[in-house]
Amino acid sequence: MLDKDLNWLISREAIGDLPVRYCDCVWRDDIDSLVDLFASSGSFVAVFDGIETVVSGRKALMEFYEAAVGFMPRPYIHNHVVEIVSAEFATGRCYLDLRSGRHNMDWLGAGFYEDEYVKIDSEWKFKLRKFTALRMEELPDGINLSQ
Repeated sequence: MLDKDLNWLISREAIGDLPVRYCDCVWRDDIDSLVDLFASSGSFVAVFDGIETVVSGRKALMEFYEAAVGFMPRPYIHNHVVEIVSAEFATGRCYLDLRSGRHNMDWLGAGFYEDEYVKIDSEWKFKLRKFTALRMEELPDGINLSQ
């Protein structure tokens, strides 16, 4: 029982660290480290006004995030909820307040992430990171609402 509880706590801590590291990478424009938080077949999905943009695989993720660097988002996440489903899979949600590094930290938008996490070897990664915007004042490059 103790081993199971300890493994759960270790997994919970590692999973809880993923969204924090994600935001830290965004703040520092560290795209290599950001993409490394995803599984090799991982996906990022952005939903704006009901329209989804899907980016899958490391190469596409790298191109997407590199294109968004000039957008200068400054994310603040909170209320992270995690459900560990198995020893190798978990889900979670967290909420986002977004500021603009280009515009004196003005409010840029808000929304929430719905995540799927997968354990690869001994490391937890994003399998899916889905962001749903509740309100956005500006959109990053690579988001196309005319789909």
